[in-house]
Amino acid sequence: MKKTVLITGAAGNLGRAVTKKFLEEDYQVEATARNNEEAELLATLGEINVTELNLMDEKATNAFVESLKGRLPMLHSAVLLVGGFAMGSIADTDAAALMKMYRLNFETAYFMCRPLLSWMKKSGFGRLVLVGARPALDPAAGKNVLAYALSKSLIFRLAEFINEEGKGYDVTASVVVPSIIDTPPNRAAMPDADFSKWVSPESIAENIAFICSERARDQREAIIKMYGKS
Repeated sequence: MKKTVLITGAAGNLGRAVTKKFLEEDYQVEATARNNEEAELLATLGEINVTELNLMDEKATNAFVESLKGRLPMLHSAVLLVGGFAMGSIADTDAAALMKMYRLNFETAYFMCRPLLSWMKKSGFGRLVLVGARPALDPAAGKNVLAYALSKSLIFRLAEFINEEGKGYDVTASVVVPSIIDTPPNRAAMPDADFSKWVSPESIAENIAFICSERARDQREAIIKMYGKS
């Protein structure tokens, strides 16, 4: 029986690298997409089951997980990549800006983790991989991206709570923390940067696949900082 992985945000630059890696590792890949355009893009990568889903809709997310439970014997891993970014210092950040980042970066993870954790505990196994952010760990880096950094800081606490509840069930949550990812949009936004210092999507995908593999069976409560040469 193939291992199964759920990847949210699979159509993004990092998501496509992660999806390709798990396909190479012979996983059955379940993916979410925001719209038909993303679903069609994912279909070009290989044999993937794609569902269009708004991850900020808790009811729809719960229904999606129930549908997975109806057709999969278990879900081995989930890689939750959906999120967003925004600039802004304290002076620039009002309630609306905070809520936007909170919904994009925390709710999308929490609404998926909540039903998945229950399912994985009943299965007696599960690996959840979340994406943190360097500015959430470093106030100097986070002061001008305040809403983003605050929302991402909750991801670390969420992983801690999941790991506490997952003890004894072989269910763990890990947080991958990349610095600037070497993607075409980032290159276009920062054309004068030294791209050699950035971390590649493929490198991040390799580490995520390791976290979900048997080789990492004894790893617990992991924060994986992937800062490249920066």
